[in-house]
Amino acid sequence: MQENIINYFPIKLNKRDNKRKTQITMTKKRRIRFQFCFVLLSYVLSAQLQPYDTIFIPQPAVTEKANGVFYLSNSTGWFTGNVLTQADLDYLRGILNIQFNLKWLELSTYKPGAIRFTEASDTGMDLEAYELNIAPDGIEITARKGGAGFFYGIQCLLQCMAASQNHAGSFALPCMKVKDAPRFKWRGMHLDVCRHFFPLDFIKKYIDLLAMYKFNTFHWHLTDDQGWRIEIKKFPKLTEVGAWRNGSMLGAYADQNFDTLRYGGFYTQDEIREVVKYAAQRHIVVVPEIEMPGHAVAAIAAYPFLSCTGRQIQVEKAWGVFNEVFCTKDSVFDFLEQVLEEVVALFPGQYIHIGGDECPKLNWKECRHCQKRLRDEHLKDEHELQSYFVKRIENFLNSKGKKMIGWDEILEGGLAPNAAVMSWRGTSGGIAAAKLKHHVVMSPGKPCYFDHYQYQPKTNEPLAIGGYNPLDSVYAFEPVPKELSASEQKYILGAQGNVWTEYILNPKQVEYMAVPRMCALSEVLWTIPERKNRINFLMRLKRRIKMLDPMQVNYAKHFLKQ
Repeated sequence: MQENIINYFPIKLNKRDNKRKTQITMTKKRRIRFQFCFVLLSYVLSAQLQPYDTIFIPQPAVTEKANGVFYLSNSTGWFTGNVLTQADLDYLRGILNIQFNLKWLELSTYKPGAIRFTEASDTGMDLEAYELNIAPDGIEITARKGGAGFFYGIQCLLQCMAASQNHAGSFALPCMKVKDAPRFKWRGMHLDVCRHFFPLDFIKKYIDLLAMYKFNTFHWHLTDDQGWRIEIKKFPKLTEVGAWRNGSMLGAYADQNFDTLRYGGFYTQDEIREVVKYAAQRHIVVVPEIEMPGHAVAAIAAYPFLSCTGRQIQVEKAWGVFNEVFCTKDSVFDFLEQVLEEVVALFPGQYIHIGGDECPKLNWKECRHCQKRLRDEHLKDEHELQSYFVKRIENFLNSKGKKMIGWDEILEGGLAPNAAVMSWRGTSGGIAAAKLKHHVVMSPGKPCYFDHYQYQPKTNEPLAIGGYNPLDSVYAFEPVPKELSASEQKYILGAQGNVWTEYILNPKQVEYMAVPRMCALSEVLWTIPERKNRINFLMRLKRRIKMLDPMQVNYAKHFLKQ
C-alpha cells in the first residue's frame, strides 16, 4: 500500500513546479495520516481483544472467556479414555516432544489437573466438530469417536500452547471454552509435481502445514506434459521414459530459453502409500490427478500408440498446451483403465481427479479413429467427443466405487452423470454445475492460484506465471456465489488453493508462494463469515506465524509491514 501511494506520480517532477510539489506533499501527508489511523485502529482493537481472540487460525466458531489459567508441563497427565485413534495418539506424542519438548505422561484413570479426551454424547455432532474446555483444574477435549474432531481439538490446543509463555517448561494457557466445526467439507490445497518435482520429505512437510490449518484434502497433480510422476507397474515406460525430460524452460515464457539438463523423478507405489498413510494420520485425504484426455505428452512419449498420430515424441520441455492428446480408440481406453486400476488401489479416498482441461481438438479432427468414434456414437462435434471420453472414464471409476472430479472444461459437450466439477476459469463453471445438481469445488484463478504474484511491485518478487492474488483478496474470497439459490448452494463442497510449479523451482519457493495465503484460505473454508475480520486476522497472523519458524518454513513476510 505504501509503495502504491509513493508511486502515485510515476514521472520525474521538476523541482520548480510548485503545483506538483504541493501535490506530492499532500500525497505524503495523506500517507502519513492513513498510516497513523491504521496503527491507531489496530492498537484500539488489540487493546479490546481478549487472549483467546488472538490465538487461532482459522478462527473457531465460538470462543468464550473463562477465569483463570491452566499450567501445562511435563508433570501434566493425559487421559485418553480409549477414544483417540492410534494415529491421533502418535501424532500428539510426537509433536509434544518435537515442538514443545514435553514428555508424554499417560494416565490409566483420570485425575484432576489432567488433560482428558471425552466421547461426545451427541451422536448428531459433526465428525469434524470438537469442544475444548480449558479450566484451572484441567483441560477437556470432546468429539465423536472415529472422526477428525479430536485431531482438530488437538490442533486448537497446540495453538494455545504455542501462543502461551513458556516458564521453565510450563505453559500458561488462558482459560476458555471453544465450540467449533468447519463451514465446508472440502478444504483443499493442491500441488503440481510435474513441472517441477519435489522429494518425499517435502511432500510430508507440505501435508503437515495443511494439517496445522485444518485442511482435509491434498490434491496431488501427478501427471502432465512435462512429466509422469507415479509408478504404474503394468506400464513401466511411463516412469522410465515419461518421468524424464531433456531440458526445461528457463525464465519468462516469452523468452523461449531452455537448458539441456535431464530433469525428472517419480514416486514409487510404496512411496505413494507412505504419503497416503501419512496424510490419513492427519485426517487429510489425498486426491490424485491423472490428466486426460489432454496434457498427455509424457504418457505418449512413453507409449506412442496412445496418440492419434502414433509418432514418437519427447517429454515436453516447455510450459503450455499441446496438440498431442489421448486418442479415443479402444486400445487407449483399455490402457487408461489399467492405469486407473492401479491408481484406485493406491488411493482410498472417494475422488479421482481426471483433469479434463485444456484439450486441443486438432488431432481429433484429423484422426480416422476419432472421426469414426464420432460417427458411431452419433456425436455432434469434438466437444461432445470429449464428453464421451470423460463419461466413459467416469463409468469405469464408478464401477470401482470411486467418484470422478475434473476441471470445469468437463462441462463442455455435456457433463458426466455423477461427476464433480472443480471451477478454475472463474466461478461460472461452478455455478453451472451446481444448477445441474453436481457437486462443486470452487478454485477460481483469482484469487485461488497461489502461483500468481502476491505483492506489488512484481519486479521485487520471484518470477511467476502472472496474475496478482494478494493476501487480502484470498481472505475476502467467498466460495458460495450469490447467483445460486439456497437449494443450489448445498452443492458447493468447498474450495481449494492451487500451486502450479512452472516457475516454482524448489520446496522453499513453494512455501514462499503458499504461505501465508493458505492461512487466509483456511479461515475462508473453516470459519463462518460472521466470525471473519480482516484486521483481526492480520493481528493473529503476525503473532502466530512464528509457529512455523521451528519448521523452517520460508513464508512470505510482506504482511508483517501492514
